[in-house]
Amino acid sequence: MEELEKKFTRYEIARILGARSLQLAMDAPILLKLSKEEEEKLNYDTMKISEKELKAGVLPITVKRPLPKKSEKNIKKLSEKEIKEKLEKKAEEERREKEEEKKKVKVEQKEEKEIMGEGEIMEMANPEDEVEKEGQEREEV
Repeated sequence: MEELEKKFTRYEIARILGARSLQLAMDAPILLKLSKEEEEKLNYDTMKISEKELKAGVLPITVKRPLPKKSEKNIKKLSEKEIKEKLEKKAEEERREKEEEKKKVKVEQKEEKEIMGEGEIMEMANPEDEVEKEGQEREEV
Protein backbone atom coordinates (compact mmCIF):
# COMPACT_ATOMS: atom_id res chain seq x y z
CA MET A 1 0.00 0.00 0.00
CA GLU A 2 2.93 2.37 0.56
CA GLU A 3 3.78 2.22 -3.14
CA LEU A 4 0.20 3.16 -3.96
CA GLU A 5 0.25 6.07 -1.52
CA LYS A 6 3.19 7.53 -3.41
CA LYS A 7 1.19 7.33 -6.62
CA PHE A 8 -2.31 8.20 -5.35
CA THR A 9 -3.77 10.14 -2.45
CA ARG A 10 -5.73 8.22 0.16
CA TYR A 11 -8.93 9.74 -1.22
CA GLU A 12 -8.12 8.51 -4.72
CA ILE A 13 -7.36 5.03 -3.37
CA ALA A 14 -10.67 5.00 -1.51
CA ARG A 15 -12.52 6.10 -4.65
CA ILE A 16 -10.82 3.46 -6.83
CA LEU A 17 -11.46 0.67 -4.33
CA GLY A 18 -15.07 1.74 -3.90
CA ALA A 19 -15.70 1.91 -7.65
CA ARG A 20 -14.05 -1.45 -8.33
CA SER A 21 -15.82 -3.06 -5.38
CA LEU A 22 -19.15 -1.87 -6.79
CA GLN A 23 -18.25 -3.28 -10.21
CA LEU A 24 -17.43 -6.66 -8.65
CA ALA A 25 -20.68 -6.60 -6.69
CA MET A 26 -22.50 -6.10 -10.00
CA ASP A 27 -20.90 -9.32 -11.34
CA ALA A 28 -17.96 -7.77 -13.20
CA PRO A 29 -15.24 -10.32 -13.99
CA ILE A 30 -12.32 -10.58 -11.57
CA LEU A 31 -9.14 -9.43 -13.29
CA LEU A 32 -6.84 -11.67 -11.25
CA LYS A 33 -6.68 -15.42 -11.50
CA LEU A 34 -7.66 -16.55 -8.03
CA SER A 35 -7.99 -20.15 -7.01
CA LYS A 36 -11.08 -21.36 -5.21
CA GLU A 37 -9.06 -21.49 -1.98
CA GLU A 38 -7.99 -17.85 -2.31
CA GLU A 39 -11.56 -16.76 -3.06
CA GLU A 40 -12.79 -18.61 0.00
CA LYS A 41 -9.97 -17.15 2.06
CA LEU A 42 -11.02 -13.66 0.96
CA ASN A 43 -14.57 -14.73 1.81
CA TYR A 44 -15.74 -13.46 -1.60
CA ASP A 45 -15.44 -9.93 -0.17
CA THR A 46 -15.48 -7.52 -3.12
CA MET A 47 -13.52 -4.90 -1.20
CA LYS A 48 -10.66 -7.30 -0.43
CA ILE A 49 -10.63 -8.56 -4.03
CA SER A 50 -10.54 -5.00 -5.41
CA GLU A 51 -7.70 -4.18 -2.98
CA LYS A 52 -5.73 -7.17 -4.25
CA GLU A 53 -6.35 -6.10 -7.87
CA LEU A 54 -5.20 -2.56 -7.11
CA LYS A 55 -1.98 -3.81 -5.50
CA ALA A 56 -1.36 -6.05 -8.52
CA GLY A 57 -1.84 -3.04 -10.82
CA VAL A 58 -4.35 -4.69 -13.15
CA LEU A 59 -7.20 -2.22 -12.75
CA PRO A 60 -8.23 -0.33 -15.89
CA ILE A 61 -9.17 2.72 -13.83
CA THR A 62 -7.47 6.07 -14.39
CA VAL A 63 -7.38 9.09 -12.13
CA LYS A 64 -7.79 12.58 -13.55
CA ARG A 65 -6.61 15.32 -11.21
CA PRO A 66 -7.92 18.83 -11.73
CA LEU A 67 -4.99 21.18 -12.17
CA PRO A 68 -5.00 24.97 -12.08
CA LYS A 69 -6.30 26.46 -15.30
CA LYS A 70 -3.63 27.70 -17.59
CA SER A 71 -4.16 31.00 -19.33
CA GLU A 72 -5.38 30.62 -22.86
CA LYS A 73 -3.87 33.93 -23.84
CA ASN A 74 -1.15 33.50 -26.42
CA ILE A 75 1.99 35.35 -25.51
CA LYS A 76 3.88 36.78 -28.42
CA LYS A 77 7.36 38.18 -28.44
CA LEU A 78 7.42 41.97 -28.71
CA SER A 79 9.75 43.80 -31.02
CA GLU A 80 12.04 46.51 -29.67
CA LYS A 81 9.87 49.14 -31.33
CA GLU A 82 6.74 47.88 -29.54
CA ILE A 83 8.59 47.78 -26.23
CA LYS A 84 9.73 51.41 -26.66
CA GLU A 85 6.17 52.49 -27.55
CA LYS A 86 4.77 50.82 -24.44
CA LEU A 87 7.43 52.41 -22.23
CA GLU A 88 6.71 55.84 -23.74
CA LYS A 89 2.97 55.43 -23.13
CA LYS A 90 3.61 54.40 -19.55
CA ALA A 91 5.92 57.39 -18.98
CA GLU A 92 3.32 59.72 -20.50
CA GLU A 93 0.59 58.33 -18.21
CA GLU A 94 2.83 58.83 -15.17
CA ARG A 95 3.55 62.42 -16.26
CA ARG A 96 -0.20 63.09 -16.61
CA GLU A 97 -0.86 61.67 -13.15
CA LYS A 98 1.82 63.92 -11.64
CA GLU A 99 0.33 66.97 -13.38
CA GLU A 100 -3.13 66.10 -12.06
CA GLU A 101 -1.73 65.77 -8.53
CA LYS A 102 -0.04 69.17 -8.83
CA LYS A 103 -3.33 70.70 -10.01
CA LYS A 104 -5.16 69.18 -7.04
CA VAL A 105 -2.56 70.54 -4.62
CA LYS A 106 -2.84 74.04 -6.19
CA VAL A 107 -6.64 73.95 -5.92
CA GLU A 108 -6.43 72.90 -2.27
CA GLN A 109 -3.93 75.66 -1.48
CA LYS A 110 -6.15 78.21 -3.24
CA GLU A 111 -9.18 77.06 -1.23
CA GLU A 112 -7.19 77.33 2.00
CA LYS A 113 -6.15 80.91 1.13
CA GLU A 114 -9.78 81.82 0.39
CA ILE A 115 -10.90 80.40 3.71
CA MET A 116 -8.11 82.26 5.52
CA GLY A 117 -9.10 85.49 3.75
CA GLU A 118 -12.73 85.14 4.80
CA GLY A 119 -11.76 85.38 8.40
CA GLU A 120 -12.89 83.07 11.13
CA ILE A 121 -11.22 79.69 11.17
CA MET A 122 -11.32 77.26 13.98
CA GLU A 123 -7.86 76.81 15.39
CA MET A 124 -6.48 73.63 16.78
CA ALA A 125 -6.85 73.38 20.54
CA ASN A 126 -3.60 73.22 22.48
CA PRO A 127 -3.39 71.46 25.82
CA GLU A 128 -1.72 74.58 27.33
CA ASP A 129 -4.73 76.70 26.41
CA GLU A 130 -7.06 74.33 28.20
CA VAL A 131 -5.01 74.39 31.40
CA GLU A 132 -4.91 78.21 31.45
CA LYS A 133 -8.67 78.47 30.90
CA GLU A 134 -9.40 76.06 33.74
CA GLY A 135 -7.12 78.03 36.04
CA GLN A 136 -8.81 81.30 35.13
CA GLU A 137 -12.28 79.89 35.73
CA ARG A 138 -11.32 78.71 39.20
CA GLU A 139 -10.02 82.11 40.16
CA GLU A 140 -13.19 83.77 38.92
CA VAL A 141 -15.49 81.46 40.89
